[in-house]
Parts: sequence; structure tokens; C-alpha cells
Amino acid sequence: MAEILEKVQKVFANIKVEEFMTKDVIYVKPDRTVAQVKEILRLKRISGVPVVDDSGKVVGIISIEDIIKCLENGKLGDRVDEHMTKDVVCINADATLQDVIKFFERYRYGRFPVVNTEGKLVGIVTKNDILAAVATRLGLIYLHDERRSMVLDSDMLNRSLITGEEINKKGADFYFRIDYFDVNLAGIGAAQLKKFLLKKGIDESIVRKVAVATYEAEVNVVIHSGSEGEIYCFIGDDKITVRVEDWGKGIENIELAMKEGYSTAPDHVRELGFGAGMGLPNMKRFSDKMVILSEKGKGVVVEMVFYIISGRS
Repeated sequence: MAEILEKVQKVFANIKVEEFMTKDVIYVKPDRTVAQVKEILRLKRISGVPVVDDSGKVVGIISIEDIIKCLENGKLGDRVDEHMTKDVVCINADATLQDVIKFFERYRYGRFPVVNTEGKLVGIVTKNDILAAVATRLGLIYLHDERRSMVLDSDMLNRSLITGEEINKKGADFYFRIDYFDVNLAGIGAAQLKKFLLKKGIDESIVRKVAVATYEAEVNVVIHSGSEGEIYCFIGDDKITVRVEDWGKGIENIELAMKEGYSTAPDHVRELGFGAGMGLPNMKRFSDKMVILSEKGKGVVVEMVFYIISGRS
């Protein structure tokens, strides 16, 4: 993303944030409970929401991190204004694309509320919004979709990396699209898969292995690929197969990447608790079989098998 923005921000520097921000903003009032916000984030698949007063002014922001702390301390029934972040960094509606990029570089947040001159909420902007605005003007959206179709339609990627059997992705029992623009969203797909498998009556010990391995694969997509990704899960009579794909940077040296502690995650990602270099080793450790297909600049496909019948090899 940084390389793309560096090349195009001079061309589109004066685009107003009002032109590419999300105007239909989800927000909450200060008197809502933390539990209610948790449900909103779950349903809308977002990592945080602004908090506004009755006049529409931004008075805080509450995120998944705040909710996790409340969950740990048994405070989900508390009011939002007791746990929200009150010192909120907002962007003025008359800011330009260049201004917005500087905000992201300075604060490293995933999103910013956009306010008018009266401090009232008028929108929200994410890195996704920036890239969509730029891509639309450069015609890259069509090229991205075309490349994705070429990759997914190739015979190699329509076959199992482990058995060689044809895979019908449209017939997957579970599917999740990975959003790589916000590191705080990493793991949501794995959590949803865990709930799905438990509802299917799969043994909890097996579900835990699937969830941990899938979580590691999903996090790798978010912090390393620079691309969106997808999670597919197929449930068989004797095994569960999970396949995680992305179309990003790829892995230049898989053997090196498999070593415990090896990581290419940037510092700001490590500060959030990711990028410890245990992703691929943990995926191998928790799955019964695993195959990785990757090449520099051509994305990564990870396929993992988890046997339902113990003792199967």
C-alpha cells in the first residue's frame, strides 16, 4: 500500500476526504452498554465505532480492544462512556487525500472519524477507502478482478495440494473473505469457523486445532500478504480440510519462513502482538497434514487437513 500511495498521492493529493470517505457511519451513543456494542461489531464485522452525543458531536471511540478488556473484567454491562477512548483523533471534512495519508502514517490507526467544523460526525475513513478511491481513478479494480479470476480458474488451484483431487470451492461448507486493511480484524474468520464447526457437532479438541491453525494462516494474510484472502473449509466423513489463499507478496523462502521465530512483520505490527514468527510452525504443529504453495509476488495457498477419526495417518 505504501508504495502505491507514494506514487499516486501527488497526482490525487487534492482529492477531498468527503469524496472517498464512508458516509453511512455506524456509531453509538454514550449510554449504550459495552455488550450492545460488542454485538454491533460482531454483526457488522468492524473493529470499532465512534461514540457521539445527542448533538452528533464525536465524544469518544470504542474498539474491540476496549471490549476485550471489559470482557476479561466482567464489565460488559457498563456504559460505553465508562470505557471508551475520549481523546479521539478526528479528520476535518475539508482535509485532502495527502492530509489523510499523513494521519495514517503518524498514528497507525485503522480508521478515523471525519467531522465538520462543528465537530459533528459526517463520515469515517479507512485505508480501504483510500485505496478504493485511487484504484477507481487508475482502473485497477478491473485489473485486480481479472487477475483474481485467472488465478482461481487455473487448474492447479482447483485441485487439492495434498490429494490432487478436484476442489469445488463453490461447494465449501464454510467461506470467509479476509480483510487485510485492518490488523485488528485478524482472526475474525477463524473465530467464525470455530463457532461453525462447534454447531456442526465436531469434537471440541479437533475444533481447537482447526481454529488455532486457521487463525495463524489468517493473521499471515493480514500482516504479510498486502492482499485480500479467502478461507475455505470442507467437512468430510473422516477429515476437515481448510484452505487459505491470498494473491499478495508470496513467500520467497518457505524453508526459512518455517523456522520458529522468523518473521518479516514490521515494528508497528509487532507492537500489536502479531508477527512473533510462530505462524507457519503453529499451523504445521496443529494440523495433521499441511502443504504450502507460494512464489514471490504470486500469493500463497495453504492447505491443511485435520482428521476427525483419531489415529488416522
